[in-house]
Amino acid sequence: MSTLDWIIMMGTLLGIVAYGVWKTRSVDNVQSYLMGDRDLPWWTIGLSVMATQASAITFLSTPGQAYEDGMRFAQFYFGLPVAMVFLCVFVLPIYYRLKVYTAYEYLEGRFDLRTRTLTAILFLIQRGLAAGLTIYAPAIILSTILGWSLRWTVLFIGVIVIFYTVMGGTKAVSVTQKQQMIVILSGMFIAAIILVFKLPPDVSFGDAVGLAGKMGKLNVVDFEFNLSNRYNFWSGMLGGVFLFLSYFGTDQSQVQRYLSGKSLTESRLGLLFNGILKVPMQFLVLFVGILVFVFFQFQQPPLHFNQANVEKLEGTQYESTYNDLEAQHNTLFLQQRLEAGTLIQSIRNEDEAAISASQERITALRSTHHDLREEARALILEADPGSKVKDSDYVFITFVTDYLPIGLVGLLLAVIFSAAMSSTSSELNALATTTVIDLYRRSLVREKSDRHYLNASKSFTILWGCIALIFAATADLFENLIQAVNIVGSLFYGAILGIFLVAFFMKKVGGRAVFMGAMIAEVIVLIIFTLNAFEYIQIAYLWLNLIGCALVMFFAWLFHIGGMKGDKQAATVDIK
Repeated sequence: MSTLDWIIMMGTLLGIVAYGVWKTRSVDNVQSYLMGDRDLPWWTIGLSVMATQASAITFLSTPGQAYEDGMRFAQFYFGLPVAMVFLCVFVLPIYYRLKVYTAYEYLEGRFDLRTRTLTAILFLIQRGLAAGLTIYAPAIILSTILGWSLRWTVLFIGVIVIFYTVMGGTKAVSVTQKQQMIVILSGMFIAAIILVFKLPPDVSFGDAVGLAGKMGKLNVVDFEFNLSNRYNFWSGMLGGVFLFLSYFGTDQSQVQRYLSGKSLTESRLGLLFNGILKVPMQFLVLFVGILVFVFFQFQQPPLHFNQANVEKLEGTQYESTYNDLEAQHNTLFLQQRLEAGTLIQSIRNEDEAAISASQERITALRSTHHDLREEARALILEADPGSKVKDSDYVFITFVTDYLPIGLVGLLLAVIFSAAMSSTSSELNALATTTVIDLYRRSLVREKSDRHYLNASKSFTILWGCIALIFAATADLFENLIQAVNIVGSLFYGAILGIFLVAFFMKKVGGRAVFMGAMIAEVIVLIIFTLNAFEYIQIAYLWLNLIGCALVMFFAWLFHIGGMKGDKQAATVDIK
């Protein structure tokens, strides 16, 4: 990487961090540290909410997912606008009326302390694990570029994020996320433009889109109802809606963002802004992956995108075999490039017979291409059984580092690091807030000074940062990072959302009933996930959100009519 790229990347990142620390230099009490001054306008809330969700994983893994699987992942976000409208109408008014620090405070008033504590612990488990993944993703990049040890790189990035989160609290998170989202959106838009200009002179943007479509990469909507299919219309609109309701309505990393708004109206507008803009943004990120796919139809791609794995074969008995595979891959690429040009010409001529014939030939070539890549992966595993051979997360960064002009490499790396900083800082801040408010101050150490709880908040931020770093050290066990984050969330979000929906809508159900219902539901979800992992059953992870939520509501109702009334009824809180 050039000196100019280093200057642009480090200047952007350090500038954002310095701005956040400077803007929050006067934070000196626990309320300002955990909740800010509740003065954010709607556009800052909207960008902050988007930045919290849009981790570095989004900009590393999603283009790679599109490269391999097309646009199907976009269906994951179809339910987002529906969830935003629901939250604005039913959930936000309750949080604002009660003036809570965390979403889980509401549950004690509605049910009891036991239910509040259980829900907070479920959140802490899943968000603590997810925070490790959001640190790990950018560490892949830096370790690959600099040749550093991955674990030392994880530590380096984690320390930076922990530093400015500890210094400024939630306000530092919010004020920096606006700048981070501007950098992120600008960088991805520039990447898309550069990709179009990097195509061969005789291949237009329309040609690229037509080629991608005929090669099956623009398969946005799939209406087939199939529980084992991770991404279709129904999993997005049913499982996805429940995931987003839980994430944006009950996950403290998001609740904390919009509870910092000037008013209920500003927070509503911020959430709706997120619901409207997030789907097009995700389409942009996926489409960048599609353009990378088209680009590599005309530019020789590597046989294996993770060069660190390839380097492990150098000087070993496996090197010559890999070189043979690479030679076959290079020859195959020349055939694919020629056939891609033929397909484009057939599309221009609107010759359906020629298009079908070309598609068949490309399908056969792609099948051979897939087999060669699988052989390469098997060879790498044979040389080092501990290698992570799923290389889709390296597709986009390969294009960035090898083909972008000097200066833009630094900008795109700043995009990915900005995303990592924004999401990880939100998560650490939310983890500390939930720990202090829902566990430490409420049940463990009560009636201490404001300064004591301020220091405790900073200490717990450091503690959760360390836990995230430990989990990040094992994150390479997952094949695809964007899926790993959503899988971890789906294990717990359903049960959490179920508790809140019982609180909002099942007014006669009490604390003991919902507590027992949530415990049983979570155990069943974990059993289903385990059976699925060992392939005894086939249920896509998005459905776990709906299953967990429905089970909590069913068992809570069952226990209620069975006589488990609980200590506190729903009359304490009115949804209207």
